[in-house]
Amino acid sequence: MTEVVYHVVEHDGGWAYKAEGSFSETFATREAAHAAAARAAAEQRRPGDTAGISYEDKSGRWHDEVASGEDRPETSVED
Repeated sequence: MTEVVYHVVEHDGGWAYKAEGSFSETFATREAAHAAAARAAAEQRRPGDTAGISYEDKSGRWHDEVASGEDRPETSVED
């Protein structure tokens, strides 16, 4: 199973969380950034709808798959 870790870090004169190379908006306090990261992590764990997806690979072939709404990553927040 995939794991996504949200890291609370200093950023742009305040605090933000960073996950998989992307920063959130900047918060005034570390506590506010941590709370936002915890909310984002909880939302990412929440199941969604099962949906069909289509995509083209590098060789130009199209693929059709079903993405399960139950296939959610494990998440955590680290300060």
